[in-house]
Amino acid sequence: MLQRLVTILLFCALAPWPPWAHAWGDEGHQIVALIAQHYLDAPVQLRVQGLLAADSSALVPDPSMASEAVWADRYRDSDRDAGAERYEQTRRWHYVDLELNAPDLERACFAHPALPAGRPASAGPAEDCVVDKIGQFEAELGDRHTSTEERRLALQFLLHLIGDLHQPLHASDDADEGGNLKRVSARGLRAGSLHHYWDTEFVRLLGAEALPVSQRLLSQISAADVRAWQRGGAADWARESFSLAKALAYDPLPPPGARGSYRLSARYVRDAVSAVQLQLCRAGVRLAGVLNRALW
Repeated sequence: MLQRLVTILLFCALAPWPPWAHAWGDEGHQIVALIAQHYLDAPVQLRVQGLLAADSSALVPDPSMASEAVWADRYRDSDRDAGAERYEQTRRWHYVDLELNAPDLERACFAHPALPAGRPASAGPAEDCVVDKIGQFEAELGDRHTSTEERRLALQFLLHLIGDLHQPLHASDDADEGGNLKRVSARGLRAGSLHHYWDTEFVRLLGAEALPVSQRLLSQISAADVRAWQRGGAADWARESFSLAKALAYDPLPPPGARGSYRLSARYVRDAVSAVQLQLCRAGVRLAGVLNRALW
């Protein structure tokens, strides 16, 4: 299995990256969007471009898929220091906390609250999870009776949330806020949280810029991979991310040191980078499948 992870490496042509691009935060989400764009049907790609062209939020530098893939984070954080309405409304939509020792999707998704009649998904309950939001936004995007503005919002959220679901620590929890409470370090890397390492540091080890990384990864995705990865739905992908988190993020952690920090081995880092690589590929292929279904 690990050998398969190691051998998967990732073509799309877009403009050079803006200087702020830097994580599964930013770089990882952009890689996912670049991979997805490669697999979009031509009519769907035009519809995506048309919807994103109407984005007047000024939260991202341009309306390309790669830039818009980080819009949901920018939107969430845009009022974090002043009122925090957007932050509190949408922050839980980015993850599903499946507990390591007792994974329960029903509980992690707040018992799957239904959207009130007539309410758009973008104004849905704050207590909801990434699995439910992906389903809601996909349904809106595919419904031609949905307003153009809401379909654009649905697209912007999907571009980001499908990526989030494939970050293993967005689908798992060890009573540590998805790894945010575990302090780690590794040779050659600045100390930080376990979540930050999976969000950012392991993505950076793939390469400094999203475009060449996506080209490299795309060159290794087979037609069989595409068929296999596009099966199932968000709940299946959540369980897959959870299993990967347990096997490669949590179980291999060494005992903590005297100060409670974990020193990651070179093997841990290698396996984590391979897993991140695989998840970026899966997320891009699956994002394309969702958009092709909804916008054909």
